[in-house]
Amino acid sequence: MKLKSAFEDLSQTTLGAISGCLRRLEYLAGLRQLRGEYWHWGFSKLHGEPAAKKAFYEAHRAAVSEVLCTPLRTLLNDVESSSRGLGVDAEKFLEGLKEKKAGLLPSDPGAGSARHLSSVLHALLGLERNRRPDAIPRASSPHPPLVQSPRHPGDTAGSGVQPETEGEAEE
Repeated sequence: MKLKSAFEDLSQTTLGAISGCLRRLEYLAGLRQLRGEYWHWGFSKLHGEPAAKKAFYEAHRAAVSEVLCTPLRTLLNDVESSSRGLGVDAEKFLEGLKEKKAGLLPSDPGAGSARHLSSVLHALLGLERNRRPDAIPRASSPHPPLVQSPRHPGDTAGSGVQPETEGEAEE
């Protein structure tokens, strides 16, 4: 049996069972205690406290990076599935995340991460609030077909018809 590192175990087993990068971020942030250290009794018992804390810290930083690198369109889909999985309204889910925004970040998150995450959450909340109720859902709306512009009468490219020359027209 191959032994997994604490980080591999956390990434593949625990976080692999949580769908959505926003939910994973919220989960990891929820494991931080008031002093900023991570605590998960079973994980610490299995891997040892120092390895568990290091794994949670690394996973938390990776989760923040994933959210900050993901396009807003993808994050909106993430919000829909995450909120549906929790049984809450998408807007309420985002409001909850926005309220926790400082707590969503690991200690020493990196330059600009706090402002970037705040901007992403603000944008997602604005997009969710302004979504038209009569709009076609994004997942089921294919891109419209490309419309070819009408051809100019003198444009015969690709038509197989050869234009008349002046000499042929007079004959």
